[in-house]
Amino acid sequence: MTTPAARSPSRDPRTPGQVLRGLVPSVYAPTLLEFVGLAALMPMIPLLARGLGFSVPQAAALTTIFGLTSFLGPIPAGRLIARIGARRALMLTGVLLVASNLAAFVIIGPALGGGDVTARHRLALVVLLLVMAVSMQVWQLGRQTYLGTALPPSMRARGMTLFGGVIRIGQVIGPLLGAGVMALGSMAGVFLLFAVSAAAGTVMITVFLPPGESGPEPAVPRERRRRPSPAKIRLDRAVLARMAAVGLGIAPVMMARVNRPVIVPLLGDALGLDPVWISIVFGVSAVLEILLVLPAGTLMDRYGRAAVAVPCALLMGLGFLLLGLLGTVLADGGTVAALVALMVPTLLIGLGNGLGSGIVMTLGIDVSPVHGRTRYLAWWNTMLGAGRLLAPLVVTGITLFAPVTVAGAATGAVCVAGGVWLTRILPRVTPSGSTRRR
Repeated sequence: MTTPAARSPSRDPRTPGQVLRGLVPSVYAPTLLEFVGLAALMPMIPLLARGLGFSVPQAAALTTIFGLTSFLGPIPAGRLIARIGARRALMLTGVLLVASNLAAFVIIGPALGGGDVTARHRLALVVLLLVMAVSMQVWQLGRQTYLGTALPPSMRARGMTLFGGVIRIGQVIGPLLGAGVMALGSMAGVFLLFAVSAAAGTVMITVFLPPGESGPEPAVPRERRRRPSPAKIRLDRAVLARMAAVGLGIAPVMMARVNRPVIVPLLGDALGLDPVWISIVFGVSAVLEILLVLPAGTLMDRYGRAAVAVPCALLMGLGFLLLGLLGTVLADGGTVAALVALMVPTLLIGLGNGLGSGIVMTLGIDVSPVHGRTRYLAWWNTMLGAGRLLAPLVVTGITLFAPVTVAGAATGAVCVAGGVWLTRILPRVTPSGSTRRR
């Protein structure tokens, strides 16, 4: 027996290249611009906070704003998008980002330049981070909803992995541009960089994203509308149960992604590596991830979601387990041994993460119905937001009583368990090669 997605080929007459090129000005290019600015600012947040008089624990606590909004923000963001449309919601949050970054440059800039620091400057930074965090939820949900409609089912994974790849490219370019801007001026220059990139992205959305971006929903027959409410309740519960089943397996991948920039630097420092070497390890891993973006999408569209999601979870899990093992065995072996202990597992984690480019968004669309997709995707993002919020707390709790290698091993074990679960559940609920063979 085959799934509808496997049985019915796409009727879209366009080639995959034509479809993806058509989405460049409306989705991919604005996303790249916005994430360049975001990635330039994010690494500077702790340093900006310290420069404004926050203590080290307070500066670290500021980053939890993004974890909290990833858990609490998707449902309100979904309501906003359902009320005013994805295009208008993206435009509105884009304008807010530009205005808040310009305001931060004007208010915070003088304090970073040697002026008197007051509570007003610290409040301005907190407000900026809140605007950024909320806007990120609207961006992610709005574009995920739009791509769910704009991409033919036969190439949904390629479109989504390209979206994830564009984000990764922005995360590589952004810090480099941010460093250049700061070298020419001060740390406050990253506010201007983010304002300019967000303004350019918002203009592109305004010009190129069609007003009817959410697409018409299929008409519901009148007799179905008159069915008693219990039928609707059963349908909703079935959808949410399907989401929870898939989310249980993919949430460990999200936790691993959140924990990697915490565990890897901490382990590198514990092994005695210079920060330059740690940065090189991250850079090499990022290049590997970008190279895997398009192959990952092709694999998913041809052989099913499990062909990518399962190796993604297992490779990341094995990488974290190896990180814990080598970090313990080679702890006193010198610089070369320390570099091997960090580089090899990090490349394995990067290989798995690169294969999983766009997998979370692709699965969200796969398991959500066409009717009310924005609402269901909001719940999907909330489920995964819980994993994002929980991940750093797990690392913090473990490192209070054990070395960071134990936190790495625990992350790896959870990831491997998620991969095993996905092996069982994905062929049942998503388009997959194994389902087609049955």
